[in-house]
Amino acid sequence: MSADLLRAELPKATAATINTATDAVLLPYQAAWIADDSDLKVAEKSRRIGLTWAEASDNVLIAAKAKQAGGMNVYYIGYNMDMAIEYIEACAMWAKIFNEVAGEIEEGEEVFKDGDDEKAIKTYTIRFASGFRIVALSSRPANLRGKQGVVVIDEAAFHGALDELLKAALALLIWGGKVRVISTHDGDQNAFNELVNEIRSGDRKGRVHRITFKEAIEQGLFGRVCMRKGVPWDADAQAKWISDVYAFYGAAAEEELDVVPSQGTGAWLTTALVEARMYDAPVLRYTCPKGFEQLPDGERWRQVQEWLDSEVAPRLAALDPDLTSVYGQDFGRTGDLSVMVPAQIEQNLRRKVPFVLELRNMPHRQQEQVAKFVIKRLPRFVKGALDARGNGHALAEFLAQEFGYSRIELVMATEGWYREHMPPLKKAFEDATIALPRDKDVLTDLRAVKVIKGVARVPDRTVGKDGGQRHGDAAIAVALMYYASRFPGAEIEWTALPRASRGFDHETDIDNDFSIPEQQAW
Repeated sequence: MSADLLRAELPKATAATINTATDAVLLPYQAAWIADDSDLKVAEKSRRIGLTWAEASDNVLIAAKAKQAGGMNVYYIGYNMDMAIEYIEACAMWAKIFNEVAGEIEEGEEVFKDGDDEKAIKTYTIRFASGFRIVALSSRPANLRGKQGVVVIDEAAFHGALDELLKAALALLIWGGKVRVISTHDGDQNAFNELVNEIRSGDRKGRVHRITFKEAIEQGLFGRVCMRKGVPWDADAQAKWISDVYAFYGAAAEEELDVVPSQGTGAWLTTALVEARMYDAPVLRYTCPKGFEQLPDGERWRQVQEWLDSEVAPRLAALDPDLTSVYGQDFGRTGDLSVMVPAQIEQNLRRKVPFVLELRNMPHRQQEQVAKFVIKRLPRFVKGALDARGNGHALAEFLAQEFGYSRIELVMATEGWYREHMPPLKKAFEDATIALPRDKDVLTDLRAVKVIKGVARVPDRTVGKDGGQRHGDAAIAVALMYYASRFPGAEIEWTALPRASRGFDHETDIDNDFSIPEQQAW
């Protein structure tokens, strides 16, 4: 809508009439968005429905207020320069319509911190008599810390590092700032869609507005188009316009106009499919502190054993003794996690994972301690598959020597292995023959699997809720567990030998302090 047309509808603004006058110009969904004063609000929307234009009106009113009236700076972040220019021009128009005292648009640079470095970012600024300003950025600063005010992230799904940008923006809420996130969708694996789902699920505080193209039309969007063109509204013209817009977007219309995120490009499993196979079961996590590996053997053993006895043993004791059990593990030492995934095979062949173990920064000896503790207590244990690449080979070999090479397989995962054994795992998700603990990090790991040159692999590292690095660790461990369940060995029973007969002490020979198969007993 042009400034002239706005002036025809919007009277000269005063403090008493400004809100009423603005509501008269804004369409209902635009007004509802502006009226929501939540600290964090998110709009998942159709293309070209004027929400950023409406946001600009609110931003002008905020920047024009005195500090005691709630005024503050506004920082707009689009993903390209054209968006920044379009937004700042809309703000300039609103400032004139509202009769606010504002300077001309200033084009310049502003220094933003990016880690330890400082970067000059091109900006477009409008300064108000209140002392506050609206700053439109032509790029995405990685860090907004040190700034204060309202942050508007536009077309958020298309920002390359939305997770990091959100972290920096949300820090402003501590001192009374606001965060507005506006975007169309770009796949269901996108960080923007994850943000929407977190708010809807209650995992993150905030408000979500969903505005489809058809809803915008019902609330008068085409009437605004006609007003801008200077032509009268006509029902037939509206119907043709709708048809033409949908035809223009073609197969992408569902995502671009109807606000339905598509399956992410290259994604192997959808979020909905993984979540449908999750149930209330725990992920038991143990992170060893820095320097833990330097403690005496006995002290390390005791600390880990206390955790095993208190947290893990009750879960193992609750397993069904009549079901066969399998085990998968992805190995990690100082960077990635070690993830252990036991499972029981139910009568209907569903592989049910009763819990997942995640070990971070745990020494090799203690990983062996944990693995043996778990496996020896799995009812009717038939097969384990372990990541035997790199440092994982030693642990896999120790377990194979303990439980037998027919029951512990050392897996060297190659592209060929993934090509052959990942499709059956996907089918298990589709056929509901797998059940996993409901956990965000497990979900993230499974979502990290991408189809690369036709093969499901884990290409990218992510960050877990503990702040540590993840590399699809749980996904690989689940794949190894499922592989083990498809190629079982013979069942194995255990008899724990008296400690005295073994001739050692827990604190000196702890690596031998595990039960052994009956057929290998001395």
